[in-house]
Amino acid sequence: MTLTYATLAIDLPYVSSKKGRRAVLNSIKERLSAMNCSVMDISGEYPKEAQIAISFLSPDEQSARQKIEKIETMLASRFPDIEVVINYESL
Repeated sequence: MTLTYATLAIDLPYVSSKKGRRAVLNSIKERLSAMNCSVMDISGEYPKEAQIAISFLSPDEQSARQKIEKIETMLASRFPDIEVVINYESL
């Protein structure tokens, strides 16, 4: 078993309030939860930037990379107007 944890650094240029950021993040968190990931918002106070921490188990390293790629594809297709940088590590 491989434990993978990742952080998503999200740039939200069109959001002007915490309420707007929360709406976008809740949508992202719901989609990640549907992909069997544990999700936690670790954002600071600035509304135009956000961070989400995720973790999941996979049978091997290759499956973990495939799931990260699937997450990147989902974010690019569902949220094309935001920039997301994913940093991850598998144990």
